[in-house]
Amino acid sequence: MASVLVVEDDQFVRSALIRHLTDAAHLVRSVGTALEALREVAHFRFDVVVLDLGLPDLDGSEALKMLRGITDVPVIVATARDDESEIVRLLNAGADDYLTKPFSVEHLSARMAAVLRRARATGGQAPSSTVIRVGGLTVDPLRRQAELDGAPLDLTRREFDLLAFLAGRPGVVVPRKELLAEVWQQSYGDDQTIDVHLSWLRRKLGETAARPRYLHTLRGVGVKLEPPAAAGPVGGTTPGAEPPR
Repeated sequence: MASVLVVEDDQFVRSALIRHLTDAAHLVRSVGTALEALREVAHFRFDVVVLDLGLPDLDGSEALKMLRGITDVPVIVATARDDESEIVRLLNAGADDYLTKPFSVEHLSARMAAVLRRARATGGQAPSSTVIRVGGLTVDPLRRQAELDGAPLDLTRREFDLLAFLAGRPGVVVPRKELLAEVWQQSYGDDQTIDVHLSWLRRKLGETAARPRYLHTLRGVGVKLEPPAAAGPVGGTTPGAEPPR
């Protein structure tokens, strides 16, 4: 059972979602505007939010950014916009998953179950109290803070999880399948999700895929994080670093 906020202005769709989720033993609250949604998450604790983008008072993508400013509750975006650039933009804005309209209630249930598994698995793990240092990068899992050369990094929840996981294994090539399993808590998924988060993480680390400093992608193998060549040993040992590609 989960506490769900449905944000949908179409009364027919909204009623169908409420009925289905209630029948599945979830606790459901619903609103029809973005501002009402913001008020709801400010006053109540939810396990997941199902957010329609076509809202009458505010574009759903803007509502998503505002939600991310006050809560890290998992958000599944429901959108009729199915082009790749839009999906990438939604993931960058903080969506945990998305559904393209029209979708079945069974599809929604499956996506909700996956998002809730990931959220609960992450919440059930006690973060390490050890501060991780890789070159000029510092990651504090307990406080969920990261710095680069002494400057704080403004990371989303998923960006931080990805960075912390890789930083805890400096110089080790982590397969994409392992990233999905450990960071996203999924046994399978779309590589685009990883690529999007890696791309935005690189920007915040001041690098690109063509000119990496910390994050290196090995095509067909996986991803590794290691200090720039000039940064020298980490923790008294030097990971098996390759020249930056």
